Amino acid sequence: MKLFSTVKLSLDQTILHTTSKNNEKYVLTLKHVGVIGMDQWESLQVLNLIVRRAMEGLKLQPIQRNYYDPQAKIDIREHRMQLWPGYQTSVRQHERDILLCAEIAHKVMRTETVYDILQRCLETARDYQEDFRRHVLGMTVLTDYNNKTYSVNDIDFAKTPKETFIFKNQEVSFIDYYYKKYNIRIRDPNQPLLISKAKLRSIRGGENEFIILIPELCRPTGLTDTMRSNMQLMRAMADHTRLEPRGRMDRLRTFNRRLQQTEGSVRILKDWSMTLDRELVELSGRILDPQRIVFKDHIKLSAGDNADWTRLFRDNGLFTTPTRGLERWSVISPTRSARELRNFVETLIRAARGMNMKIDRPEELMIPDDRNHTYIQAMEECCRRDPQLVLCLVPNNNAERYASLKKKSYLERAVPTQIITQKSAGNQRGLMSIATKVAIQINCKLGYTPWMIDLPLSGLMTIGYDISKCPRDKSKAFCALVASMDMKQNATFYSTVAECTAGDALASNLWPMMTKALRQYRKEHEKLPNRILFYRDGIGEGSLKQVYEHEVRDVVEKLEAEYKRCNAEKPPMFAYVVVTKSINTRFFYGERNPPPGTVVDDVVTLPERYDFFLVSQSVRQGTVSPTSYNVVHSTIRLTPDQMQLLTYKMCHLYYNWSGTTRVPAVCQYAKKLASLVSTALYQPPQNALEKKLYYL
Repeated sequence: MKLFSTVKLSLDQTILHTTSKNNEKYVLTLKHVGVIGMDQWESLQVLNLIVRRAMEGLKLQPIQRNYYDPQAKIDIREHRMQLWPGYQTSVRQHERDILLCAEIAHKVMRTETVYDILQRCLETARDYQEDFRRHVLGMTVLTDYNNKTYSVNDIDFAKTPKETFIFKNQEVSFIDYYYKKYNIRIRDPNQPLLISKAKLRSIRGGENEFIILIPELCRPTGLTDTMRSNMQLMRAMADHTRLEPRGRMDRLRTFNRRLQQTEGSVRILKDWSMTLDRELVELSGRILDPQRIVFKDHIKLSAGDNADWTRLFRDNGLFTTPTRGLERWSVISPTRSARELRNFVETLIRAARGMNMKIDRPEELMIPDDRNHTYIQAMEECCRRDPQLVLCLVPNNNAERYASLKKKSYLERAVPTQIITQKSAGNQRGLMSIATKVAIQINCKLGYTPWMIDLPLSGLMTIGYDISKCPRDKSKAFCALVASMDMKQNATFYSTVAECTAGDALASNLWPMMTKALRQYRKEHEKLPNRILFYRDGIGEGSLKQVYEHEVRDVVEKLEAEYKRCNAEKPPMFAYVVVTKSINTRFFYGERNPPPGTVVDDVVTLPERYDFFLVSQSVRQGTVSPTSYNVVHSTIRLTPDQMQLLTYKMCHLYYNWSGTTRVPAVCQYAKKLASLVSTALYQPPQNALEKKLYYL
């Protein structure tokens, strides 16, 4: 264990003796091992510890890595939850100075108890114990009697609060213990016990290795998947968590002021001779010009200051569409929804016509009910006719039905599908807008391109790579790779997906997937790309060194070998860029959000890296989040300005939205594909779909 002090003890080695509560004798040896200079990495560890100690002076509650303020909690009673406001902090050496990065955080605290979850499992599940385990294991819970959080590692169904243990040399039951110590009466003496494994630091401090918890005294924290899909709940939360730039700046300044004025915090900072600046850091950035979007007949129009070109579709056609349009296609719908379906199809045909895309009338297949089995039978019947596409009108967003339809069309067949809910089809006010988006998606699923960007480089392949864990099997994950062909000649993408091991930082299947993309490029252009720009999503800070030393070097070596095997004159110019969205850095343009195209590559970047921040998207509410780009390898012969501009251009090509995205389109496509396979298909789709954006 390391101890840090501002004062050196008089002796290089000090020996202390102590006796524990259990009359066990301990000998503590303190040994002077050195002085930490501000040029050593350990100094940042010390500075972070000092800030955390100072935050404790604000009476904040530590939960995992952040600190929260239970006194300022926000009750959302209709959803049985609370929001605890708090802060995330990190001290780090940046380009010129040591800076404290602070961000506003919120922790969801549910007002229901783990016992309430147990009761629901008892009422609804055949095997309530297994169902309870599935809901609770791994959950972080809060115990109000001591305001502490614990992780639930196990459940003991064989024991109850009537169990006894030794406390102050007396045998006492959990029921009596909580009544005597906290004046809490446990209502159900027959509930099981939760087991939490203590942290090593707590064990060293004298705590038992295993901590016993009572379900009715534990409140779950965080959100479940069901809660995340509840739009009313998420909207109620966003009302409190989605801060506008001015509100966020005010909260950060208030936090800084409290640290510098609260007695307990001031004492800690003074003891360590640490001072904080009183204002937010000011820096210079650049704003890239709005990009030009290319439509039918190579008409080029500005995306505008907000990087949203939705209105341009009123007067311009899609970049490429099927020569003969969408001729052979089928629609499946319950008979009772026939009117909504036909109305939607008419609007879809009209919307497509306005964008110079021809859609013929479909073959209708009406089904008597909306059971999954009925939909699957209808899908099989449609697929036998070799359609270009099948559209299904469904009553709601049922995940099981969605997965069944996608499995039928993408695993057993190779037919693109479009699924639309009855709510969307029946939305008369926004129907033309919905139909326009669906027409664009259908165009993509047929292998064509709605729009392009004005791109100066030829011979360029951009690649996006991402990993998605499988929710039903935590040991499984799926990795997806999406690559562009040469956008100066053929504005299309190639997509492939493979199974991988969850938790493995290195992409074991990366090279076979890259090989497939390179072969497709060569097939279409009769040569290999001379530049490859690889965007890697899903890498944590702790895995960077491992990824660079193994994954990057492996790809570089194999690219050289592949190009040599194909008799290319030289290996490609190659750049490997790590893309990180989960960052705490925020930028403000006055008291507003910075516009799309804002680049920051100084002051708050890191001296040991070739990195930059890019704000590529526009937001209507809240504070915009920049994306961090770390160029860990580059022989691509582009200046930093050119790399930043090219990255911004790539954020204009995600065809689910006629605006910019937070990451390059190939990353967004890879995320979308990996998510589809990990949550619905559970195995890679048919190869015949690889040249179509079937997963939009």
